[in-house]
Amino acid sequence: MRADLFQTDDDGARPEVANHRQAPGFGRYELDVLGSDVADVVDSAGGWLFDRVMAGWSVNVAVPDGADVRPLQILGVSTSPLEALLRGEHLSRGSAIALAGPLCSTHEKVREALVAAVRAGRSEITVWGELWVAGLPQRGEQVLHQMSSAAATFKAQAMHAAGCAPARGASFESFRSHGGCCRTDHPDLVPVG
Repeated sequence: MRADLFQTDDDGARPEVANHRQAPGFGRYELDVLGSDVADVVDSAGGWLFDRVMAGWSVNVAVPDGADVRPLQILGVSTSPLEALLRGEHLSRGSAIALAGPLCSTHEKVREALVAAVRAGRSEITVWGELWVAGLPQRGEQVLHQMSSAAATFKAQAMHAAGCAPARGASFESFRSHGGCCRTDHPDLVPVG
């Protein structure tokens, strides 16, 4: 079952197929995600991505051509080809970017996109894993995402589909934030300390 496939009526009575179109004039929070592979995205950020989808965000994960996207579909996110970005096409001008830090040391285009996003003051840039990029003013603030119980369940299923063993007892995911978190009614990234 995909996470974004169903929604309930206001009274919670019956599921209906979700309609992702927005009314004219209403914006939608967007998160563009770059991971080294599908399993890395699911393992490092799967619960956070699921919770963002459930909160109404449009989450798009760039993946290598030919990658098995079923684990990401379980989380309810959409996908696009990573190779398009590496050919020089730009990330959408969404509200936020999340990425695997090691990609910056192996892909010049990803590194350039990250530095440009930080310099442009995009509202939210979130990184998991080790990251060092010349030109970034700081290491980033450590933030945590406390997964909902539904996110933990869907992440475990996505990890199974990706061929990974789920981490037992982990109820949060850890990131580094470069720039402020998107201002929402219910912030989901909390600073450590």
